[in-house]
Amino acid sequence: MSPRLTFLLAVAAGAAIGNLYWTQPLLGVIAGDLRTATTTAGWLVTATQLGYAAGVLLLVPLGDVLDRRRFVPLMLTLSAVALLLCALAPSIGVLGLALGVLGVTTISGQILTPLAGDLAGAAHRGRVVGVVGSGTLTGILASRTISGLVAETAGWRAIFAVAAVVAVLLAIVLRRAIPPLPPRTRMPYPRLLASVVAVVVRERAARWTLVLAGVGFAAFSLFWTALTFLLSGPPFRYPAPVIGLFGLAGLAGVLSGLRGGRLHDRGWSLPATGVAWAVALGAFVVAAFAGRTVALVVVAVVLLDVALQTQALLNRARLFALDDAARSRLNTALATSNFIGAAGGSAAATTLWPVGGWTAVTITGMALCCFALVVWARGRRGPLVVHAAVDAPPRQPSGEPGLTRPVS
Repeated sequence: MSPRLTFLLAVAAGAAIGNLYWTQPLLGVIAGDLRTATTTAGWLVTATQLGYAAGVLLLVPLGDVLDRRRFVPLMLTLSAVALLLCALAPSIGVLGLALGVLGVTTISGQILTPLAGDLAGAAHRGRVVGVVGSGTLTGILASRTISGLVAETAGWRAIFAVAAVVAVLLAIVLRRAIPPLPPRTRMPYPRLLASVVAVVVRERAARWTLVLAGVGFAAFSLFWTALTFLLSGPPFRYPAPVIGLFGLAGLAGVLSGLRGGRLHDRGWSLPATGVAWAVALGAFVVAAFAGRTVALVVVAVVLLDVALQTQALLNRARLFALDDAARSRLNTALATSNFIGAAGGSAAATTLWPVGGWTAVTITGMALCCFALVVWARGRRGPLVVHAAVDAPPRQPSGEPGLTRPVS
């Protein structure tokens, strides 16, 4: 796992995940062009995330049984087709359908992250996964800025066309760069899907970690979806390019992600998770007073992204330590939980905004953080403690679940 390959996987993962967020700063622009309400356009985010959750659940487990050197470029090519459909969509309904298809196909990042875990040694796995995860975070945040700038100069459809070209180029590069690896296991597709549930049922730490992960993405999506409504309306009335620039403030979370992987490698994963959730609670408190002050909005963005992305990367590193032969399936469970949470968060923001505006959103965010702190406090001395898997050669064709042993 060379630094060059690590960087390439981080870039590709960020580009793939960025496809889910092109629309967020453009909801007002898209609503005006397609003659619908901004709150109706807000459901586009939910459609994308639900499609993504379906793609992760149905396709990412194949990373344990297929040649990822071929699988990743194939998915990138399919996502390029979906992006072109988005660029050509004539109505809000067609765009929502195309975004759902895009969500299903743009799952390359969730294949590349466990691939990075497979290629990295156990002593450095947290750091490598942290780097690739930081690439994912960069894609989430930078996509908002890039989307706003491109929409200002060439219209909202142009960003989907540009993203399609990038996806094709990455498919070509990754086909050459990913080393050939034998499948981690062999089993029929129905049993493979069933084993996603089986590994979660078997591992109590996985179940508790998935709860924290889902709540984290719900809080993240709740905040960012509502932030578009806040900044596009009074008193700010910012255009899409300016709204997109707020994503740059969240890039502070990239640095926290790089450090988060090292915290896991040093054995500080659970204490750091608790601190991260306490910071997230503080961020929503700051946000509650930021409805008319742009400086406080920026402070809330930085705090929230540092906190939620740190806990997200720690969640992933702990799960990858559970079973070396099932990392794609564990990542499937994690990503499904993440984006069901994200879809719920964006839907909650869209529902709460007409009722209580920014105040209702921030109170809901505080409630989510308090719930996560209760889960963490109850689980940090038992259910959240991970017994790490030993790195092992690929499984025989029996397809039996992997064995684990406690870390000494």
